[in-house]
This record gives sequence, structure tokens and C-alpha cells, in this order.
Amino acid sequence: MDDKHMQIGEVAARTELSLRTIRHYEETGLVVPSARSQGGFRLYTDSDVQRLMVIRRMKPLGFTLDQMRDLLEATDRLDTAESTNGAEREALVERVRSYEQDASRKIDDLRIQLTRAEDFAATLRTRLDAASPRQDASV
Repeated sequence: MDDKHMQIGEVAARTELSLRTIRHYEETGLVVPSARSQGGFRLYTDSDVQRLMVIRRMKPLGFTLDQMRDLLEATDRLDTAESTNGAEREALVERVRSYEQDASRKIDDLRIQLTRAEDFAATLRTRLDAASPRQDASV
């Protein structure tokens, strides 16, 4: 990973999250800037951006902040030497697997909702087409 530091504005542009949202995630402990500039500005790395992207992807699936925190903790521990114990590592993998399965179920539910919404919009279009005055082609 590149150790280049970015200010919050660049991170917001890269993640498509607002400054306010990024600050909120910092306040809740989901992401912590890797450093601060001499002027006190938050500085982020690519790793911090990747963490924010995980959060951004979890949000529309309805995961809570606590669930996001739990998943990030599990993946952080899997990525470090802390989890060298085989049983602990397997427990962490199972935790992440549980989130993956939950995400898949939520995606299936969203697909059903999207299909129903598309059907509804099509029904409205059909009604509007039927209700619209027809123009006489001979005019």
C-alpha cells in the first residue's frame, strides 16, 4: 500500500462520502485518521480509504454501526499477527463468513424489492399510456 497521506477532502471525493459522514465515522470509532498534519488536519492513507469503502458498502444493506465495527475488528485481527492461534483464526473467519452470508440474504431481499418497484413503475406507465389522449395520425 502507498503511504501517501490524503486530507479529508480527497478522501471524500474518492469514497463519495460527505465530510460530515467521514467525521461521524471517526467520532463513532469506525475509522481513525492515520495521522494529523502540523496544522491539525486529518490525514488518511489508502488503508483508511479502504476501511471507509467497506463501511460505505455495508450501509445500504442496513448493517448497524455496531455490526460495521464488529466486522472491521474481525478483518483487522485476521490481517494482523494477533490471530496466529488456529482456533481464534477460525472463529474470526466464521464471523466474517456470517457477515458475507447476511449480506447475500440482504442483497436477495433488495433484488425482490427492486423487481416489485420496477413492476409498479411499469404499471403506472401502462396506465398513463392508456389515459393519454391519442393523437390522430391523419392530422
